[in-house]
Amino acid sequence: MLQAHLGELASLVTAVSWTITAVAFESAGKRVGSLSVNFIRLVIAFILIGIFTLFTRGMFLPLDATSTNWIWLLVSGIIGFVIGDLFLFQAYVEIGSRISMLIMAAVPPITAITGFVLMEERLTLVDMLGMFITVGGIALVILVRGSNERKVELSHPLKGLIFAFIGALGQAFGLIFSKMGMGNYNPFAATQIRVIAGLIGFAVIITLSRHWGKLFTSFKNLKAMGEISVGAFFGPFLGVSFSLLAVQYIATGVASTIMSISRILIIPVSILIFKEKVSFKEIIGAIITIVGVALLF
Repeated sequence: MLQAHLGELASLVTAVSWTITAVAFESAGKRVGSLSVNFIRLVIAFILIGIFTLFTRGMFLPLDATSTNWIWLLVSGIIGFVIGDLFLFQAYVEIGSRISMLIMAAVPPITAITGFVLMEERLTLVDMLGMFITVGGIALVILVRGSNERKVELSHPLKGLIFAFIGALGQAFGLIFSKMGMGNYNPFAATQIRVIAGLIGFAVIITLSRHWGKLFTSFKNLKAMGEISVGAFFGPFLGVSFSLLAVQYIATGVASTIMSISRILIIPVSILIFKEKVSFKEIIGAIITIVGVALLF
């Protein structure tokens, strides 16, 4: 019974993990900056995955991966961990994790359109209706009536919304390339290859931006380090690995749909931890978004 629904259960674990990691990284990012959070969490994740695979597979590093595994998973890591998360984590700081996660619900429609363009996957009228509803749910939250009632304004800073959307693009394309590169390979070892790509990418960015001094200062902030550690465990270690496990057993779109319930899970967490005031319209928008994602797949 468990084996038959392993993909669905892995997707559910991913949703819960991403809810926890989003809140942890939002808080840490406001303390030490998103660039420091990105690099430190990948270092922690690399060590955690290495220890896990050492006990489960007998090797600390993914030395048994094929060249095909390495190429596509490195590409996936650069797109997902570096480009996508660089913008997503800054979006956490700009507009908060709750709104950022809601915009990330655009990942399944982006995935579907990409599959249509690159892999000639079919898109039905129901699929397109699902995309429309998903975008409508997001729009309901981020658009408000302006002071001039004929105008519509953004409820949050445009820069933060754009950053979150770029993060969604990074996750969508990262997931596609992950599936192409992973095949039947171990999902935790595959995640470690993606983490290696992320570490290399962020090392280059930190060097070019001369951010190393600020990064080392971040280690002195014990509260931020605790939050980063929690986020790293539930994010790139547990969450990402289980998301790859999910797409091994079920269709990418179905997995994305189940994972998307993190948009609902994060609402009570944001109210309790960040004392956010969440309007009824925002709750309805989040629910509509999930309905659209479910209809899409």
